Amino acid sequence: MLTEVRKEKLIGLCQELIRNPSISGGEDKVAEAIKKNFELLGYDDCYIDAYGNVIGHIKGKGSGKTILFDGHIDTVPVTDELKWKFGPFSGEISEGRIYGRGASDMKGQLSAMIAAASYFAEDTDKEFDGDIYVAGVVHEEIFEGVAARKISDAINPDYVVIGESSELNLKIGQRGRGEIVIETFGKPAHSANPEKGVNAVYKMAKIIDKIQELKPTVHEELGQGILVLTDIKSSPYPGASVVPEYCRATFDRRLLVGEKKESVLKPIQELLDEMMKEDEQLNAKVSYAVGTEICYTGETITGERFFPGWLFDEEDEFVQAAYRGLKKAGLNPKITHYSFCTNGSHYAGEKGIKTIGFGPSQENLAHTINEYIEIDQLEKGAKGYYGILKSVFNK
Repeated sequence: MLTEVRKEKLIGLCQELIRNPSISGGEDKVAEAIKKNFELLGYDDCYIDAYGNVIGHIKGKGSGKTILFDGHIDTVPVTDELKWKFGPFSGEISEGRIYGRGASDMKGQLSAMIAAASYFAEDTDKEFDGDIYVAGVVHEEIFEGVAARKISDAINPDYVVIGESSELNLKIGQRGRGEIVIETFGKPAHSANPEKGVNAVYKMAKIIDKIQELKPTVHEELGQGILVLTDIKSSPYPGASVVPEYCRATFDRRLLVGEKKESVLKPIQELLDEMMKEDEQLNAKVSYAVGTEICYTGETITGERFFPGWLFDEEDEFVQAAYRGLKKAGLNPKITHYSFCTNGSHYAGEKGIKTIGFGPSQENLAHTINEYIEIDQLEKGAKGYYGILKSVFNK
């Protein structure tokens, strides 16, 4: 499947994507590079949607299932280029590795998807029943699954392959993520006379202590629905001689399969209600954080930060088709689940679309200084995506 010429094209594509910086909200250059490569690699059509997602389409000669390969094109920023062994946007090759921001998260994986779909279409002369889509998705790093909604609405896939790093294993689920905000409202006073005010931070401190006593929900396979404090802010800030009248704490809640917005907030709301009964000066409320992001196209995406968990059975027909395809491609995947949140929160968690995860490279390389992807992993990833296509379309 991977000739020497194809290997060189794959490596070159990965380097090209890395050389186009693309922090969230600034993915325009890499989107254009991907669109250009869709055209060069023989895709039937491609377009950039209102959010800036770039989608390529290969149509089989017969009607059948639609499979979507999802890879986000945004990256986290580079804070200090001088700390990198090679330039973070150089795509430098050294000792069998391609270096650069996004190499492992996840421009390498997207390159492998783009190439594998093209090679499959070429080798079969498009004699398959169905449609293949490959999507480069914006804003995933800070808004998992939200931009993906526009893609699924447009193409309505039967199957989705999430390309996040899996070390060539087959992922069939993940915990989701919710950002929960607790606010306390106090009364300002001069810090020389604190008894005349109500210190919102002191009130929050008591809530935080009680929150830690809440028993987490548990899923047999996915683990605990942990609730962790991630930041806290008070107002006014800086508080020069003023008792703070407002405090806001944000918690990261890992979501398990089947958990709903209301059920997740319920124990926290009950705790706050109980505490407010005991302390008439306590005024607190809980809600989900609301995100608003500006796409490079100028479009705005907004929504509550609640991204559901999902899990499929090992015997699910798509899981088994993918597993067979990977095995026939010469890989030996374990069937497991992601430890982090992906766009699968939308496809599987929100829409119930059959979804699996498979990608080359190590999960712990994401967001690191000197991020890289091994060329051997990149090539095996492409073989794996090719194998999944062969199995799904019975070729």
